[in-house]
Amino acid sequence: MAQNGSTENGVAEGFPAMPFPQPIKVQEVRHTKIFINNEWHTSSRGRTFPTFNPATGVKICDVEEADKEDVDKAVEAAKAAKQRGSVWRRMDASSRGRMLHKLADLMERDRLLLATLETLDTGKPFLQSVFIDLDGSIKTLRYYAGWTDKIHGKSLPVDESFMCFTKHEPVGVCGAIIPWNFPLLMFMWKIAPALSCGNTVVIKPAEQTPLTALHVGSLIKEAGFPPGVVNIVPGFGPTAGAAIASHMDIDKVAFTGSTEVGQLIKEAAAKSNLKRVTLELGGKNPCIVFADCDLQLAVEETQKGAFYNQGQCCTAASRVFVEESIYEEFVRCSVENAKKIVIGDPLEPQTSHGPQIDRQQFDKIMDLIESGKKEGASLEYGGAAVGEKSLFIQPTIFTGVKDYMRIAKEEIFGPVQCIFSFKSQQEAIDRANSSQYGLVSAVFTTSMDRALSVSAALETGSVWVNCYNALHAQTPFGGYKMSGNGRELGEYALAEYTEVKTVTIKLTETL
Repeated sequence: MAQNGSTENGVAEGFPAMPFPQPIKVQEVRHTKIFINNEWHTSSRGRTFPTFNPATGVKICDVEEADKEDVDKAVEAAKAAKQRGSVWRRMDASSRGRMLHKLADLMERDRLLLATLETLDTGKPFLQSVFIDLDGSIKTLRYYAGWTDKIHGKSLPVDESFMCFTKHEPVGVCGAIIPWNFPLLMFMWKIAPALSCGNTVVIKPAEQTPLTALHVGSLIKEAGFPPGVVNIVPGFGPTAGAAIASHMDIDKVAFTGSTEVGQLIKEAAAKSNLKRVTLELGGKNPCIVFADCDLQLAVEETQKGAFYNQGQCCTAASRVFVEESIYEEFVRCSVENAKKIVIGDPLEPQTSHGPQIDRQQFDKIMDLIESGKKEGASLEYGGAAVGEKSLFIQPTIFTGVKDYMRIAKEEIFGPVQCIFSFKSQQEAIDRANSSQYGLVSAVFTTSMDRALSVSAALETGSVWVNCYNALHAQTPFGGYKMSGNGRELGEYALAEYTEVKTVTIKLTETL
């Protein structure tokens, strides 16, 4: 399976031989303050908030809480850093690239500490933090480091008495609001293309998972980025997040999270200064498994899609449509495969399934599991909490799922796989597309003709054929319909962070 910059793959088949990397014992979290202008600040209102280890429920530390006043200070710093004549604007493009490479080098140096912090803050298995989140983050930085001196305009053929060309210029101050499921990776998905294009950034990490973002703040300073280029404001959505979305001096905002919050951000952007918006939102992602597929491959890949990161992925493969003739065998193999998943301490190397992020998310998932039972779906495996007070939920498989059920329509964001049956290719396509979402989909077949025709018919931003979660830094990612606007990653993301200026010059005819 693809590992280059991917966000949501399971433990890679190609892991290095033992001994595995080991987590670092964190005695004290060093960076817990607001990062503005390359300096550490306390909250303007004197507030802090706790962050907890979801695997144990133990508080890790308190973090300074940014509010509107702190966002204002961060925007002021970012605005100054992007002015003409500033160090950042005078820097040549290749130097920006060297700085991004330096940041990647420092992350390589601190990879075990960053992976440990990511696991403590999110509950995801440590080896996944090392080999997926850290690797993907570093590759994303290096990919965009290579783009800095290759962003250019065109010379346009117009009337011969004119010369016309375009320039691609930075948008300006870019706001970013990132989620808790992939904190470090989403941080890089936002800042890497923004900085590659010469913008400045004000970024808010999720209140559940601020620690790796703040540590990267220290590395940004160490890498030599000028003050104000990147500013990090840990806080809550209704305060710090809302201040970013509605700020009159922020020129663009990028958000990854729920569709409901994405709608609020787009509304705030429109009502303020009509800032540019890119949104990567929810999904209810279909997989279509045809009878001619490699059955074991389809079972493994769809479960990777359903259960990786405890199902807390916008790309989660929560709707699996299986052709009738192989349906029973697919279900049997899926249950057997799910039994191999190891639930336990995320810091232990054998663990492949950790806790949900918090009690609110846990309760939402359990409510949806109960709704599946009540509405008549068959619970084939799992469906229960692990322990009385923990946030662990068993990998769960439902069969006999009908399209009208809540578990078939709502984004669960938990380890729940719903398996449907279908008779014809057109039926499968129609049912796969009957969703308000359109983020990703997958097709499992050995027929290239079928793979191409079905992928053309699916209404999603990405279609994976005989694989799942095959995300790369080079390939664009984003959704159709209510799964969002715009694209992240790849060359396509650069357009989200640049303005195109047309320059037309009247030529004299005198030679």
